[in-house]
Amino acid sequence: METPLRKDQETLLRGVRPNIVQSIRAFRVHDLQDTARAMGHHFLYANLAHAQSKQDILDLIATQFTFPAHFGKNFDALYDCMTDPLHKSGPQPGFIVVLEQIPITAKFDKEAREQLLDIFRDAADYWGDRKIPFRCFYSFL
Repeated sequence: METPLRKDQETLLRGVRPNIVQSIRAFRVHDLQDTARAMGHHFLYANLAHAQSKQDILDLIATQFTFPAHFGKNFDALYDCMTDPLHKSGPQPGFIVVLEQIPITAKFDKEAREQLLDIFRDAADYWGDRKIPFRCFYSFL
């Protein structure tokens, strides 16, 4: 059952495209979570502050998003878990995803960060093609 939207929740995502990956900027995680709940959307949150490498990132996302045990722990498997199985599991109301404190380390450099965000951009496109909102917000450590 959806919780009625409060006025501040109605305006929180005003001006934010329904299928986008963007910096969290002035948004607060708690407000995004409340808005997702009120809208009946899935809220997926991962705090990546303790990650040092791509493998750490994938492990933390898998754990915090509660991916199945068979998750392949690579970027292709991440994309797969964010799209097709969810689509096949039935109607989806929408998604608000937060990737907080993505690390900037030698083992997770700018190219790796862009690859990670590209997966979420591809997932946003996937859901956009199906007219399902998918908003991903991120911050760097």
